[in-house]
Amino acid sequence: MIAVTSMELNTWMFAFLWPLLRVGAMFSVAPVFGARMVPAKVRAALALVMSLMMAPMVVQDTVPIEVFSPDGLLVAIQQVLIGLTMGFTLQLVFASIVIAAQSIAMSMGLGFATAVDPQNGVQVPVVANYYLTLATLMFLALNGHLVLVQLLVDSFISLPVGTTGLTPADFWTLVSWGSRMFAGAVAIALTAIASLLLVNLAFGVMSRAAPQLNIFGVGFPVMMLTGFVIIMLSVPGITPHMSNLMQDAFLLIQAMLGGGLTDGR
Repeated sequence: MIAVTSMELNTWMFAFLWPLLRVGAMFSVAPVFGARMVPAKVRAALALVMSLMMAPMVVQDTVPIEVFSPDGLLVAIQQVLIGLTMGFTLQLVFASIVIAAQSIAMSMGLGFATAVDPQNGVQVPVVANYYLTLATLMFLALNGHLVLVQLLVDSFISLPVGTTGLTPADFWTLVSWGSRMFAGAVAIALTAIASLLLVNLAFGVMSRAAPQLNIFGVGFPVMMLTGFVIIMLSVPGITPHMSNLMQDAFLLIQAMLGGGLTDGR
């Protein structure tokens, strides 16, 4: 029978299993990686491979921590919280895009037309699906998935495995950043909403000038057609706002983890 000592078990936990909790938690909620269309087996395999690759760089505490102890449970919880926080921060960016698209869809009269979001598996307006696809492609074009993985690797240096982890101040910073999410949603949707408001005002003037005109029969298709044209024309203007939101999210993750990207990364 192969005997495993407590010291060997602790070494394995520090080198692989506890980092696996951080990596797996991040991949379960991060955009693209945690999408519902990505099978759970693929996410699990990716987390295992990443954990094995990062095992040599995991720093062990000077004071060994027993696996089955209160401190061991605290370490496990800390690793899950760190991974979830990293993924959830980027999810806020995509949530702000959904808020912007919902506002545009309501202004167009398409708030009732919904489709399944392939990322989260929930019902969202069809306009939101278009914006989410655009944001996902931009996330990949900006190498956001690679930056996120690099931040994950750096986190084991700036925030090594142990009983210390994110502080209440870090979580409060994340909550406070929620206002940035709504500001980003306004910046993305402002052009389309303002343009559609002008169209609504024009129909209001027409209804006063020609009361016999069926505004509901004429206005609905015109509002939809105008909305689609505005969305098409406003894409070059909203992409910088999406890019800025993603960059701000990465900077927030860096600040919470206490680390940073090296030059040229």
